[in-house]
Amino acid sequence: MGKKHGGGNSKNKAMKYLIKADLKVNGAVQRKDIIGAIMGQTEGLLGEELELRKLQRTARIGHVDVEVKSSGGKVSGEILIPSSMDNVETAIIASSLETIDRIGPCQAKITVKEIQDVRTTKVNAVIDRAKDLLLDMVNSGDAATKTVIEEVRSVLTVGTAKNFHGLTCGPNIESSDSLIIVEGRNDVRNLLNFGVKNAISCDGAGNIKSELITLANGKETVILAIDGDRGGEMLFRQLNEILKIDFVAQAPVGQEWELLPQKTATKCLSQKIEADKFAASLPEDEETANKDAWLEEGFEEEAPAEVHEYFDHIKALKANNAVFVNVDGTISDAVGPKSLASAAEDADGAVAIIINGAITDRVLDIASGAAIEMVVGTKEGKGYAQRDDVRAWMKENHS
Repeated sequence: MGKKHGGGNSKNKAMKYLIKADLKVNGAVQRKDIIGAIMGQTEGLLGEELELRKLQRTARIGHVDVEVKSSGGKVSGEILIPSSMDNVETAIIASSLETIDRIGPCQAKITVKEIQDVRTTKVNAVIDRAKDLLLDMVNSGDAATKTVIEEVRSVLTVGTAKNFHGLTCGPNIESSDSLIIVEGRNDVRNLLNFGVKNAISCDGAGNIKSELITLANGKETVILAIDGDRGGEMLFRQLNEILKIDFVAQAPVGQEWELLPQKTATKCLSQKIEADKFAASLPEDEETANKDAWLEEGFEEEAPAEVHEYFDHIKALKANNAVFVNVDGTISDAVGPKSLASAAEDADGAVAIIINGAITDRVLDIASGAAIEMVVGTKEGKGYAQRDDVRAWMKENHS
């Protein structure tokens, strides 16, 4: 005999809730007796609109599912009733079950255990699966747009920091095929806030533990996440000599991983570059030192070649209009000053804003909020001040 009973038709409405109730019967009864009692004893109790047989015919209530077992002449089990009605109506139906006190000639008791939100259960399953897929995307470099990643990441469960031979780490460093190496323990904790659980600190560039070297060398993929300063580059130089590094994810200029917001951290991880290419892009130590000394003397730094290319786009723009430079080098359509803020939020993967106008405090705020690291304009504007997270270049200083 099948366990699904009750009326109904072939309509298939999306069920929102599942009523779960415990059943105890002081006697031997069959499933059909239980179904009959549920239908019969609630009939007329709640009015015509909430009559179970009618609700099943319109598919607002699904098939009543009963699972029972007999022992010592008594029956116990569980009643499951799916509902596509709203939460108030579903709760009323559930409470009506508890009015049933007899099934056939036998005394019975039904107790509602819970009303489960089916949609929440599905969402939780989606979230759990999304966590696995998200970390695979970030670690493999096959991530989709930043917006999709961020929306999933915003609901990830925060992990708990662990200890690996004295080094702070996430709980998945040994089980994961990939490893993210960061400088300090607070970097690990910040990444845990975003659901990244395979990061480990190296505790600076002083004495690198042999256990970390062994761990890294045994992974399929190793990402080194360094701060956006010369210290981060020095850490890369040292670690690249003694352990396996496949990719480098560097924070924006002047920023540290322990303080990065999730939007920026996600962007840095998804835009990581191969370690060999990163090494080739680093200046010689002496050249870097000379450059730092030059800037400390108050000289304006010469804009790199790519910025001079950005200057060329300015003359094609209307006054105070702007375009976005994407990570692949393509240029967006122009937007006016009133649309700049909303366009920046939608410009996933943008690396620069080019504006035919002054670089104001507002423009820098917009770039910072959208994790866009560079602004190129004609001159300094209202409230302009240098920032650590956004690099600004003015055409008037490099004409």
